[in-house]
Amino acid sequence: MRPVTTSTAPRPTAAPDTTRHPWSVRAFRAVAVAEAFSWAGLLVGMYLKWVAGTTERGVEIFGPVHGSLVVAYVALAVLVAVRMRWSPWTTLLALAATVPPFCTVVLDVWAHRTGRYVPRRP
Repeated sequence: MRPVTTSTAPRPTAAPDTTRHPWSVRAFRAVAVAEAFSWAGLLVGMYLKWVAGTTERGVEIFGPVHGSLVVAYVALAVLVAVRMRWSPWTTLLALAATVPPFCTVVLDVWAHRTGRYVPRRP
């Protein structure tokens, strides 16, 4: 068995992880997906209320949930737009994505693929 030796030389530190997004981008992406799911729940609730005529419970549950997530999405979109130095066009697209169902996820995929989540230098 070999003796254990301790070295006094400093260990090399790992390079900082530049692939991880800031907390604001991670939160924005999570809320974008949650907002899409709440849209789905609200659409089912509206179908049950207005087409099937069976219950209003889906709208009562998913209406406030969806509204809260839209407000959170808009606030985070503005925060990310400022921090990542988005153009006014990108910011407008992010805000407009709340209107059609599931477009927040489409915008998230587009922003990720086009590098919009990487901070631009001044």
